[in-house]
Amino acid sequence: MDAIKEMLENNFKQILDWSPRLLAAIAAFIIGWWIIRKLETFTKGRLEASRLDPTIKPFTMSIISVGLKLVVLAIIAAILGIKTTSFVAVFGALVFAIGMALQGSLGHIASGVLLLIFKPYKVGDFITIGDNAGFVREIQIINTVIESLDNELIIIPNGMAIGEVIVNSTGEDGLVRFQVDFFMPYEERFDKVRDLINEALSKCEYVSSERKALIGIGAFESHNIKVEIKPYCTIANYEMAILEVSEKVKSAMGQNGVKAAYSEGVELGPIGV
Repeated sequence: MDAIKEMLENNFKQILDWSPRLLAAIAAFIIGWWIIRKLETFTKGRLEASRLDPTIKPFTMSIISVGLKLVVLAIIAAILGIKTTSFVAVFGALVFAIGMALQGSLGHIASGVLLLIFKPYKVGDFITIGDNAGFVREIQIINTVIESLDNELIIIPNGMAIGEVIVNSTGEDGLVRFQVDFFMPYEERFDKVRDLINEALSKCEYVSSERKALIGIGAFESHNIKVEIKPYCTIANYEMAILEVSEKVKSAMGQNGVKAAYSEGVELGPIGV
């Protein structure tokens, strides 16, 4: 009984001795994380206002955030009396263990660095990686975030992006070419249809006038002639341009007595530059 009482007294004494350090460490954690949030907000604002490439901004922000948190952890370790050499050894062992467990993630980080260096795409580009297509919204340390035409966010690991064929549909001038098909009856004259399409395109607000649209016969099908309309637009106006061209062409044909032939349907999408 006396041994138990003595052990409890010793443990209580040790707790009292550690209490100031523990409270200081908790205070350092709370204050440190508060400061980090403030610094992250400030840094994010400065980065957004800077002329830094938008592709690099999220990556830079992630590195700064991780670095600040490591500093706070080092301060807490010092307050608790953990020697620097011990802390470094423990931290090194922890990093090694995490590295072994997250080999794939480290590979994605390395791939993210390669993406920033070689820039196969940047924020705002319309890209296709594997079966995923959309506008690049962020290039993070581990992932690339793209937004599909259905307004869905698709998160692609950078390692997968590096390993797949990347199709970048955005030209150097910021224009993307899209395709709308019109199915013309065999008895209709192509030159008349082409002139009507050109007239319709000239009335389209979202179609770029900087590059001439391509209009031609794509295929002779069993019930119709497939006319391919390939105008250009800016990334921001991509979806609106597709809808506008479809509407204007339909209106022009209707006003001039040209009926669309039967078709099983057509898929709309970017076709490159």
